[in-house]
Amino acid sequence: NLTTLNRPSVTSMEKFIRSIRFALAGWRVAFKEQRNFRIHLGAALVVVGAGLFFGINRTEWVMLVLTIALVLVAELANTAIEYLVDLVSPAHDARAGAIKDVAAGFVLIAALASIVVGMIIFGPRVLHYFRG
Repeated sequence: NLTTLNRPSVTSMEKFIRSIRFALAGWRVAFKEQRNFRIHLGAALVVVGAGLFFGINRTEWVMLVLTIALVLVAELANTAIEYLVDLVSPAHDARAGAIKDVAAGFVLIAALASIVVGMIIFGPRVLHYFRG
């Protein structure tokens, strides 16, 4: 809350710690209430496990971490937009629906991009593993 963060007696470290707490609270809300966020986290854990199993290189890890972050950030932004739209437009409104659809669209783009990155990194390894 901004009032608490802007008190003169609050040190910059205390502000930072409180900001982290607010962010973690947001993650908890998304995890508890958003099935797709849990699905994306589960997929991320599977992909990290695959990265460890196949011994991907440093550049591939960077691409994987950035891709996972992109999907999770998109999902969190989509969730925030959905909550905001529900708050300001509790009654059905076609414009509110369009806003939610657009927000879901950027999650879809991030998820599709992550699939492509996964296929580039893991496709040859999986084929080699099963072909022996």
